[in-house]
Order: sequence, then C-alpha cells, then structure tokens
Amino acid sequence: MTRKYFGTDGIRGTVGNPPITPDFVLKLGWAAGTVLARRASHCENKILIGKDTRSSGYIFESALEAGISAAGVDVRLLGPMPTPAIAYLTRTFRAQAGVVISASHNPYYDNGIKFFGADGRKLNDEIELEIEEMLDTPMQMVTADLLGKVRRIEDARGRYIEFCKSTVPHRFSLKGMRIVVDCANGACYHIAPDVFEELGAEVIAISHTPDGVNINKDCGSTHPQALQARVLEEKADLGIAFDGDADRVLMVDEHGELVDGDQLIFILALDRAARNVLEGGVVGTLMSNFGMELALKDRNVPFVRAKVGDRYVMEMLDKNQWYLGGEASGHIVCLDQTSTGDGIISALQVLAALQRQRLSLSAACAEMGKVPQTLINVRGANRRGYETKKEVVDVMAAAEQKLAGRGRVLLRPSGTEPLIRVMVEGEDKNLVQQLCEEIASVVEQAIA
Repeated sequence: MTRKYFGTDGIRGTVGNPPITPDFVLKLGWAAGTVLARRASHCENKILIGKDTRSSGYIFESALEAGISAAGVDVRLLGPMPTPAIAYLTRTFRAQAGVVISASHNPYYDNGIKFFGADGRKLNDEIELEIEEMLDTPMQMVTADLLGKVRRIEDARGRYIEFCKSTVPHRFSLKGMRIVVDCANGACYHIAPDVFEELGAEVIAISHTPDGVNINKDCGSTHPQALQARVLEEKADLGIAFDGDADRVLMVDEHGELVDGDQLIFILALDRAARNVLEGGVVGTLMSNFGMELALKDRNVPFVRAKVGDRYVMEMLDKNQWYLGGEASGHIVCLDQTSTGDGIISALQVLAALQRQRLSLSAACAEMGKVPQTLINVRGANRRGYETKKEVVDVMAAAEQKLAGRGRVLLRPSGTEPLIRVMVEGEDKNLVQQLCEEIASVVEQAIA
C-alpha cells in the first residue's frame, strides 16, 4: 500500500498546512489510540506524549491528548523531552506507545509527529498503514465513562538523566574535562548539561534558552560554527552539539575542528573491537564517507551500507544482528545500550572510548582519514530509467575503473525534488572533482 501521510520518520510538514494542523492531529491521536488499543496485550492501555521546544508543540500536544483520550486510551504527558527519552520511557512505563511532537533538525515553523512502539522502536509499516486506514474513517468517541485519563509524569527528566548515566561504567568520570555543550535551544536544554556535569565535567552550556522559535536557529548540529568558536575561546577539551530533538550528535575537537557522525562511529567501532564487544560489524549508509569504509576494512571490521535514513540503518542492523551503525549527520545507533538513536548516550559512549584509549578527540579522529567527496545535484524531470542508459552506464564504469577500488561513485534520486544526486569519492581530490563533473554532465543530458 502507498503511504498517504507517514514518511520514513513519521509525519512532518509546515505548521498550519495539512497535515500539520490541529484538526488532523486530533484525528491522528484518535486513530493511533484506536489501532494500538486493539493490539494491546502485554502492555498497559496508555500512550506517552513528549515534545521538543517549538511553540506549536503546545497546540499539537493538546490535540493528541484529546484524540487519544477519545479513543479510550490513557495519556501520560512528559513535556519537553528528547526523542530518545520518549523511546526509553515508553519501555519503562510499559506503555503501548510513545508519541513525539518534533520536526527534529528542521526550523521552528515545521513540526511533526512520530511514534514509538512498546519496545521503544519506531512503529513498523503494518501498524502505520493501519493508522492511515483508520484516518479515512469517521471519528467515533468511546462513551464518557470509557474516556482515557490524562496525567503528567513529573519525574520524567530525572528518570532519563539516570538512564543516560547508567550506560557508562560506574567508575567513569569526566572530572578535569571542560566541555562546551550546544543544546540547539531544543529538547535537551534542561537535560544534557546536567548529565555531563553530574559525571564530573565542567560544562559550558550554549543555546540552552529556548523561546519557542529559536530551536536549531544558527546553533546545534546543523550550525556548529558557534560551538567551534566557543571551544577555542574557552580552551575546552571538546564540544558536543545536539539537534532540536537530541537524537543526533556531532562533536568539535580541542582545535575547533568538526567531528561528524562517521568519525564518531569509527571511534566507537575501534573501541568495541579492542574490547571484543563489537558483535559483528558496522552499518553505514550510501552517503557514509569512503574513508570510514577503508579504515574499517584495514582493521578487519565488517562494514555494510544501508539506504539513507535511520529506519534503514536499523533494518540492516537487525538483519545482520549487529549493534552499531549510523549516519554522518550524527544519528548514531548503539543497540547494546538503547533501542534508538540517542545523541546524549552516543556522546557518552565516545567519551568513554576516548578515556579507555587515553586519546584526545583529535588523536582518535586521526586514525581515520576522510577521503575527498564531491556532490553535484542534477535537475531534470525525466528520471525514469536513466541509470540503465548506455551513456550513463559507460561513464560510471569508466569512473570506477579510474578510481581503482580506492573510491566510489553513487547516483541517487532525491526523494523530495526532481533531481539526481551525483557523488564521487576518492583519495585524489582533483580526480574526484573531474569525474563527478563528467558524470553529472552525462546524467544531465540523460534526464533532460
């Protein structure tokens, strides 16, 4: 079945435009509550709701609360909480589901709704399609005596902070470290600084005063320049940047250099391999830097690529029964610690790895050389079958021959725009640029 509302990460859009409107979200709450209630078995008949710091979150929280209650399901309100915190609390409260009101790294005028199941993982396709079918039926409330009851969970923040700290060894301490933490004016503003401070670090928090519209604005993992400058100004050991809902993390080393998700995953993989706890290999995506693949291969660590998106990373991890994977954007999954991508927990895992290996962040990153990468977006409407055209096949084959196994070529249609992304990676920067331009020129003619 074709999805009508759900994308790869829930339902997302501009506030006030369908489907991100109060009336739709009200019915979504009712539809989800109805579907999940009839599937409930080992878990209690309740759904948790959390949100990030967007001003529109208050509207959609109320709409979801009303819709879920109308379906006869109890509601527990968490307030502003990171997306991975809602996944964790859904499990610990034995709830049917957790709902997150967030548009992640998008600006404040966007918002979205995503669901976690009782296991703390995103809902599977079958349940999402059931919810979509229910949305196309008339909304029918349960009788007044069966309406769901609503209350707020007052200690959600403290519960999650303790869980984060529990993912590192009991004797682990950050005492003596100076860390700058960029909260993106988002959902972790009242959590992340406390986690690192309670573990002993001297924390300089920035972008931790949300006002409803400054989430992700010139800050956080999508705009790390302020963090880079502050790390140098404070002479800090490192900096940590989250996105608006704190499921992504990037870092900045002591020299002010940005450290992306590929590099952080590599640090985690080497540490786990050294301790014989890696359990298989690493899952990246089609966009993961070829330098990580080469560096892992040189150390006999298996590496596979999934399609872009954390949903596909999770699918590949499950398929291989591995624990570690993620994306260059900073969405890192450590399934040996938690059920979904978690920025705070991923940062703690990196800090613990650095401490065990007795390395600075810059020294650990030096173990993996990122290769030059060139990306060109080619716009054109006629994208059907372009990849099988002889001229495209020939130019791709010629490029791969010139790279001689020390680089790669990728053609990927955009899922949201009429364009083809042409990417070439390799050790020779000039050759990479030349090959990418040659391929882009041929693709442009093929889809014109």
